[in-house]
Amino acid sequence: MTRGPRPARRGHRDRRGRGLRGRLVPASVPMARTRAETFDELVLSAVDQLERHLVGRDTEEHRKAARQLREVEFAVEDVPGEFNVYDTDVLEDGQVPLARLLPAQPGTAGALPRIVLYRRPLELRGDGDELAALIKDVLTEQVANLLGIDPSDFDPPE
Repeated sequence: MTRGPRPARRGHRDRRGRGLRGRLVPASVPMARTRAETFDELVLSAVDQLERHLVGRDTEEHRKAARQLREVEFAVEDVPGEFNVYDTDVLEDGQVPLARLLPAQPGTAGALPRIVLYRRPLELRGDGDELAALIKDVLTEQVANLLGIDPSDFDPPE
């Protein structure tokens, strides 16, 4: 007896009717966000806080720094790539890179300065409010390095 091809089924369910199910929590609930999405939100919040701090200052130096900060690209990568030697553009904790500053290359059209944060090494050093403070500190140091400002002058209040 020959059988014809089986009709294609959308999902696989086991013999008890269980199997692929929908989401466990609604998408609007904070629990539904991944760690990467939460980390990205913390980075955007820290960048916004730094920018507001610079714009709110009365000195010309801070206003110029705020204009320069608007041209900086911020990126998040899960882990750092392989580096043979860490230059001064890499902020590290021990031997583990936490962030990297890639300044704009002179002579290249459209190349903006870029600050890359490495998510996994930062997450391993803190969580919750501790992680938010660490991200703010790392961004403050990298932005101050890029703009040529002393990080202690640049650090916004909590």
